[in-house]
Amino acid sequence: MGIVKRFFHWLGLLIGWINQSIAAIGIAGGVALAFYNVVARYVFGSSLTWAGELTVYLFLWSAFFGAAYCFKQDAHISITILLEKVPPRVAKALLLLSHLVTFIYLAAVSWYGYEYLQLVIELDERSIDLDIPMWIPYLVIPVAFAFAAYRVAEKFIEIWRTPAGEVVHRSEAEMILAEMEEAASEELVKKVERKTGGML
Repeated sequence: MGIVKRFFHWLGLLIGWINQSIAAIGIAGGVALAFYNVVARYVFGSSLTWAGELTVYLFLWSAFFGAAYCFKQDAHISITILLEKVPPRVAKALLLLSHLVTFIYLAAVSWYGYEYLQLVIELDERSIDLDIPMWIPYLVIPVAFAFAAYRVAEKFIEIWRTPAGEVVHRSEAEMILAEMEEAASEELVKKVERKTGGML
């Protein structure tokens, strides 16, 4: 495996791990905090004043990073009836166009989110209940959208390299098997490199 390919492989794994971790921690933490606050309010007669605000931030981070992860898994809702009715080359061109438009949109939101973040830092805005700098919760916009744009770029390259006849009709099961075969092949290469001292 070349250095560049290996770099993007590990970068993809890192982004995937960050997306999954933040999405899982955000949803679990938000649910736990909301549950605790409800019990504390109605059972003990007191609650955490900042819990509602933190719960919103946790759910937002979970949703944005979860959405970014879904681009990798093709888990977003898509309507493919038109693609199934047109010739394979046209379907491939339409898919490439849709992914290109999606990438431009996500990259633009990430960029303008970063610019807005700079403004928030400059104005030193703070949250009402937690009294934390607002750039912390707003950081999710440029980062999550940048991760999503990266995933869409990956899919664009994957579609570009896939023969037109397989782009639309390739089933999800086949794609999963292909990914498993690729992962197994990469693992085999790593084992050989370890045994040969990196001479491969």
